[in-house]
Amino acid sequence: MSKILLVEDDKSIIKNLTEFLSAEGFQVRCASGQTEALRQLAEETADLVLLDISLAEGNGFSACSAIKSEYKIPVIFLTASGDEFSTVAAFDLGADDYIPKPFRPRELVSRIKNILRLTGGGDTLSKIGDVTVNTVKGTASKNGQELYLSALEYRLLLVFLNNRGAVLSRGALLESIWDIAGEFVNDNTLTVYIKRLREKIEDEPQNPTIIKTVRGIGYKID
Repeated sequence: MSKILLVEDDKSIIKNLTEFLSAEGFQVRCASGQTEALRQLAEETADLVLLDISLAEGNGFSACSAIKSEYKIPVIFLTASGDEFSTVAAFDLGADDYIPKPFRPRELVSRIKNILRLTGGGDTLSKIGDVTVNTVKGTASKNGQELYLSALEYRLLLVFLNNRGAVLSRGALLESIWDIAGEFVNDNTLTVYIKRLREKIEDEPQNPTIIKTVRGIGYKID
């Protein structure tokens, strides 16, 4: 699972982006400023840094310079400063990409995956039984055969992967797979997608061994 460090001080952006990227299969940690970001990287490295220019402490330019001097980690600027000077300055400091706000979430994920492919970053493979998920390529396979999952089926599978061993209520699942691009997801839709996902990944969908029902509570995978 690819690890992302989000360096941002806007709490609403932190919340929304963390939820979205987690649902897309990334492990997300957050820091509000340069010192905190460098401390976290010293304790545990990341596969990619998402970095704003305006921070609670320090700024994105100095943070990028410090990160690039110490680590071989790709950096994507994600900022409201879309002027030419800021863009050129970021790339001159070694940034791997520059995305002005407001941004389109799915384009961001695509760019993250592209940078990780180019840099070879991230632990891209996760396994559940006979099912293998490549979180950078965005694919899933069973016994070597590709599974053709819809966007919501794949996202639902990632939510389970990110919460192995935990019992997820239907409410928690609905919140996790809610498509911020606007696709409507309700309780009936969730039932349908769990059924479809089981049909694709389980040997016996009527007797599931991967996505288990915890009666009266929700679902879990081990």
